[in-house]
Amino acid sequence: MLQRLLFGLITVTSLTLVGCANSPQQLSPEPKLTTQLAAVGHGQQVVVRVVDGRPSPTLGTRGGLYPETSAITVQGAQILPKLQAQAEAAVRLLGFTPVSNGMNAPQLTVTLSELQYQSPKDSVYVTEATIGATFRSDVQNGNRRYSGRYGASQNQRFGMAPNQETNTKLVSDVLSDALTRVFKDPTVGQMLGE
Repeated sequence: MLQRLLFGLITVTSLTLVGCANSPQQLSPEPKLTTQLAAVGHGQQVVVRVVDGRPSPTLGTRGGLYPETSAITVQGAQILPKLQAQAEAAVRLLGFTPVSNGMNAPQLTVTLSELQYQSPKDSVYVTEATIGATFRSDVQNGNRRYSGRYGASQNQRFGMAPNQETNTKLVSDVLSDALTRVFKDPTVGQMLGE
């Protein structure tokens, strides 16, 4: 009887501890341009390509008692079509016509280089996170080339561990900010228009 009671108590305690672990989250962010852009083009065709240059779809972990079980991921297949649509929209706002391929047309390649989510490693409770995104732009127009790096980050504090919806919004905001910086760089528009 005592063994059964002890086994039951150990089982309940184990389940309680497992409940403290953060489960993994697969996010599907919705990046959006956050500003108006000045039109510098006159309808010229531009080949627009968006690439996932990250080494892994994992952004980091949510931390907590068992950080190895709390990975946050954003799959390339999920995010690339959304980034492509936003990049094409930005190129239109700049006054150009985005195309998938064009003879002798200027080319703009936007690469998602980094997407990170870092929470304190030494804490049992998730109280804050730093989210960061970096894009690289490569413009080629004839024999002229231009490259730039654009980053954004946000540090967020929490009263309790953030759910999937909260993390999706945070990652979306940072991606939106970094992507907008690509197209606010006046040299990108100038190079495409020359």
